[in-house]
Amino acid sequence: MHQVVGVRFKKAGKIYYFSPGDLAIEEGQWVIVETARGIEYGKVVLGTKEVGEDDVVLPLKKVIRLATEKDNQNVAENMQLAKKAYDVCVSKINEHKLDMKLVEVEYTFDRNKVLFYFTADGRIDFRELVKDLASIFRTRIELRQIGVRDEAKMLGGVGPCGRILCCSTFLGDFEPVSIKMAKDQNLSLNPAKISGLCGRLMCCLKYENDTYETAKKELPDVGQQIKTPDGKGKVIGLNILERVIQVSLSDPDRVLEYSLEEIMDEGSLTS
Repeated sequence: MHQVVGVRFKKAGKIYYFSPGDLAIEEGQWVIVETARGIEYGKVVLGTKEVGEDDVVLPLKKVIRLATEKDNQNVAENMQLAKKAYDVCVSKINEHKLDMKLVEVEYTFDRNKVLFYFTADGRIDFRELVKDLASIFRTRIELRQIGVRDEAKMLGGVGPCGRILCCSTFLGDFEPVSIKMAKDQNLSLNPAKISGLCGRLMCCLKYENDTYETAKKELPDVGQQIKTPDGKGKVIGLNILERVIQVSLSDPDRVLEYSLEEIMDEGSLTS
């Protein structure tokens, strides 16, 4: 077992584990750690706890120290510099007539690198752009192409449900979402109704998917012949969440609804 704290570097970013060492670290504090990108400033979102060896990447790096007020000021200055760098980069993109959209600019904590996140439909030859940016900012430049889901996560917005986007508030990682999930939940397959602001399938389709999959195993299939308190009939519809089965009896005009418990009381389901 390893004693760790969970650190996030962005509001809804992935959580990374670090060893607290001899430091007394509590959830909500800001810390300075070393990552593959260099020295980073992050927020502790998981207090000290023990995790198994399979849950960490070894060797586990230690938290260097708790952040100071000077560190907080440094981060605030980096954010201001990033805003100016954004305007400069947009100007240079237009100057080079590149078919790309700048999404966000980020300075690393120690200002050894400036990262420019952009979207584009295909590959972009931005070598001349990098040269211009390097001559202006006199530091390492990295242009990173991202997808539309990452763009929505960075920019934020309000989803069809009227709430702030999940990806920009609490989702650390994107999970695969398929059209089958929408079908299993009896949703309209109209792309406008099941797509998020990014144009991809809504992440929330994943939330209830396990519940639907469990319920479908318990319920009969549409078209299956079953026994009911009123005789045998054919399943013509399902309300999966409420466990209600719509059945057409031998009389074509008789369509009744039964709970799963009522059907099970009649014995095993028959095909």
